[in-house]
Amino acid sequence: MDNILMVLMLIGALGVFSQWLAWRTRMPAIVVMSIIGLIAGPVLGLMDPQDDLGDLFRPLISIAVGIILFEGSLNLDFREIRGMRKPVFRIVTIGPLLAWISGSLAAHYVAGLSWAVAFVIGGIFIVTGPTVILPLLRQAKLKPRVAAVLKWEGVIVDPFGALIAVFSFEFIQFLTTESVEFSAVIMFLLASVVAAIIGVIFGYIIGWSFERGAVPEFLKSPVVLVTVITAFVVSDMIMHETGLLAVTVMGMTIANMHISSINDMRHFKENISILLISVIFIMLTASLERDVLLSIFDTDILMFILLMLFVIRPLTIFVSTIGTNLEFRERLLVGWIAPRGIVALTVSAYFASILIDAGYADAHIMTSLTFGLVFSTVLAHGFSIGWLSRKLGLSMDDKPGVIFVGSNKFSTSFAQVLQGLNIPVIITDASSSRLTHAKQAGVPHEHEEILSEQMEYQLDMTPYDFMLSVTEYDSYNTLVSSTFKPEYGKEKLYQLPLQADAGDSLSSVSHHISGTVLFSDDVTWTILNEKINDGFVFKKTLITKEYTYNDFLDDCDAEDILLVMMRQSGMLDFYSPEKQILIGEPGDLVISLAKPKPQNDSE
Repeated sequence: MDNILMVLMLIGALGVFSQWLAWRTRMPAIVVMSIIGLIAGPVLGLMDPQDDLGDLFRPLISIAVGIILFEGSLNLDFREIRGMRKPVFRIVTIGPLLAWISGSLAAHYVAGLSWAVAFVIGGIFIVTGPTVILPLLRQAKLKPRVAAVLKWEGVIVDPFGALIAVFSFEFIQFLTTESVEFSAVIMFLLASVVAAIIGVIFGYIIGWSFERGAVPEFLKSPVVLVTVITAFVVSDMIMHETGLLAVTVMGMTIANMHISSINDMRHFKENISILLISVIFIMLTASLERDVLLSIFDTDILMFILLMLFVIRPLTIFVSTIGTNLEFRERLLVGWIAPRGIVALTVSAYFASILIDAGYADAHIMTSLTFGLVFSTVLAHGFSIGWLSRKLGLSMDDKPGVIFVGSNKFSTSFAQVLQGLNIPVIITDASSSRLTHAKQAGVPHEHEEILSEQMEYQLDMTPYDFMLSVTEYDSYNTLVSSTFKPEYGKEKLYQLPLQADAGDSLSSVSHHISGTVLFSDDVTWTILNEKINDGFVFKKTLITKEYTYNDFLDDCDAEDILLVMMRQSGMLDFYSPEKQILIGEPGDLVISLAKPKPQNDSE
């Protein structure tokens, strides 16, 4: 027991550390997790989770994969793919079929596998699951169209990889073994339909009970989590590997019911999924044996991996999207990005043992082949997606963008200054009259309530790293901060300081729900807009070796307001009393709201 607890503690610590290290180094998280898992397992021998956890190993991974798939499918709202349904439909139907057939042929003729093993592994390799796709999409900041295609493919196709592998095995058993009847194949197909029905029923039960207040707020997340596990286990008991289909359908059902508490469930599941993805990658890579790693470098395996990367995947996408509205550059990126992940590893390990027991001796290389493809695609696609998407013009600007919630003279003028520095900006407001400032200034704007559900589909927030709530209403600013804190984090979510005389009486509001205070404790909405009316100007000051930051501070007037510092790297540091004092370095640009100079000033 003590040994199991120690291993679980080490797995969790390494998983979270991997995510933190990836954030600090700006490397793909899945790459960091894989490397740390290999170092902790086969390289240093600190642990072997499969051996240490024993019978708990596979159930833990299976349930974790089910939860991750549910979290991914919870984002599959059909409104997201308006105008994109044809290419998405083709890629999740024709694409997997082509990938299965071509991958199986390659496994037989190139990797030298028997037809039985080749068709099983060909089915497994059609998956590009959310465990690897979703982190890459967040990292690369892809434009909405291509991001939607990759996300839908990753989530929808994931369970079908396992199902196709099961179908291949059952069908081959029927063809080659007299004891297996065709009824077994029919039973598998029926079990898959039953799993989908279970997913729909469980999804509707959750949606119906939540909308009618049958479940209190504090129990909603636990109820969802337990229901997901129940749907997965019940379906898996009927037929192995159908649980993944059940939880995927369940998530899609809830997502398209448009229930009001959907965002709370998403935030909870995202936090759970990040932890589970980290833990599972560490567990799987740390459990690999050294001979498995060395066998990856066999010529047949390397040739198969190269064929999957550079021929089969691009060909599959280009053929399946013929006649769709996907541009050539979009098809090129989608045809390259196809990292395999947890589902491929877990299903492959399961079928390797099953096939070996059934007498297919060549199945012993399935684990090596799978890990070789997983690790190769994780490395190749993890490091190339950002570079390639920028080259093809399919990623957002590298500079951090800013959303201004609330249109007024100050926010419009400030956004105009940032826009002049090529920083993506947008102003949102529910009032058309207040947006007049933004319209006249030519600043990008959105006439929509930022807190409405429709806003999620009206505005792609990917380009915007910071959100500034700058309305005149303290309570509204605080509500916006509280709503978007799970997505942005407090360090990138700002709001104006409370106005003591505004009548909101929010001085006792917990800092846990409010955003970071902007600029200074006494620089309120009223003061900022009064200064604009009094002729204060936005001043941009470049810090150099000759003109230091201290020189700049000495030259500032007592009424000047320091707004933001644009670092030489392009990052933004907003001034705030809640942060440590900013120190400018040569190359940094300081933007301030400065008192106008007297007209008789010679300068």
